[in-house]
Amino acid sequence: MDSVEKGAATSVSNPRGRPSRGRPPKLQRNSRGGQGRGVEKPPHLAALILARGGSKGIPLKNIKHLAGVPLIGWVLRAALDSGVFQSVWVSTDHDEIENVAKQFGAQVHRRSSEVSKDSSTSLDAIIEFLNYHNEVDIVGNIQATSPCLHPTDLQKVAEMIREEGYDSVFSVVRRHQFRWSEIQKGVREVTEPLNLNPAKRPRRQDWDGELYENGSFYFAKRHLIEMGYLQGGKMAYYEMRAEHSVDIDVDIDWPIAEQRVLRYGYFGKEKLKEIKLLVCNIDGCLTNGHIYVSGDQKEIISYDVKDAIGISLLKKSGIEVRLISERACSKQTLSSLKLDCKMEVNVPDKLAVLDEWRKEMGLCWKEVAYLGNEVSDEECLKKVGLSGVPADACSTAQKAVGYICKCNGGRGALREFAEHIFLLMEKRRLAKHSIISFKH
Repeated sequence: MDSVEKGAATSVSNPRGRPSRGRPPKLQRNSRGGQGRGVEKPPHLAALILARGGSKGIPLKNIKHLAGVPLIGWVLRAALDSGVFQSVWVSTDHDEIENVAKQFGAQVHRRSSEVSKDSSTSLDAIIEFLNYHNEVDIVGNIQATSPCLHPTDLQKVAEMIREEGYDSVFSVVRRHQFRWSEIQKGVREVTEPLNLNPAKRPRRQDWDGELYENGSFYFAKRHLIEMGYLQGGKMAYYEMRAEHSVDIDVDIDWPIAEQRVLRYGYFGKEKLKEIKLLVCNIDGCLTNGHIYVSGDQKEIISYDVKDAIGISLLKKSGIEVRLISERACSKQTLSSLKLDCKMEVNVPDKLAVLDEWRKEMGLCWKEVAYLGNEVSDEECLKKVGLSGVPADACSTAQKAVGYICKCNGGRGALREFAEHIFLLMEKRRLAKHSIISFKH
């Protein structure tokens, strides 16, 4: 159960990168989709993710893979699965970002060059979007750099606006940090405490802490935005859980963010099942796809010992590992690898064989994982509960999966995917334990 508090905000700072436009207006106006329009049509709430192609820190950061998923994909998944938006949009100036947004099911607004500059503000881009979309009454501006956002957060905020009449709602996180006044260099002054008495330092459990904007989202009605504000009118904050307040733009680097997302991120509507079977395509996944032929016409292939260790770890964890190939591989060559895995080669229909193996083990599809890399793997990747591809897989296979490895095929991708399975299974066990503890 999310720990959430909400309340009217009395003093609010502007979102990052936005110049101050004075005090937010306090008087509430009817939104375009509110009482003035009648009750027959509810206000149109649109999710809008701003994803400019230019990035000074990390090139094309918004679609860089984080824990096997494009960064923007995490918030798009949460927005779409929340079910509270009449439309979900990505505002971008870049073709690759547009393609990724559409793959996840979002609509795309191609922003102009005027609001795509380094000096452009979020508010500039949102106003331009509204100028092209008269049907939108409320904008939920969701930050692409907040990959631990969950649908439940968005559902509760939508309720605050639609049912409780708030004009604007923004996300905050509670922090227990002591602040001190800053001393300018060359000035003979002493620092002063800003939010504590040093003689009576409170314990964490005895102090409520303070609320800070975490940058995950800013919801506002159209009339406020057109006046130049994302916060104003009857406004409130929404307190997010600390573990969900991951902001890659500000205070976290990529490797740490990946661990946080794997532990606390939202992975979709379907509950994770315990994986019982992993099927791996041989050519391009277990191997790098290179085939060497000796003078006596014998086939020679190579594999990474890390992947062999990955297979061993999976089997020790009770996960069956099987290998498959559409090519007529030499079984004698494969058996010499001593991986001790059941395998099928010269398979024209991989999905049929995969389904046969699944039924043989008495498994549902959610208990099966698949690592593939070719067009012939597409249907298998779409069908299973957990799917992955190496970094150098074909584009068709990449579009069909939930996890894209950093490693290439035959270069540690199988071991990496095994680690991903272990992390998700641990996440499942922790979630199950939490539910049992809550019930008791």
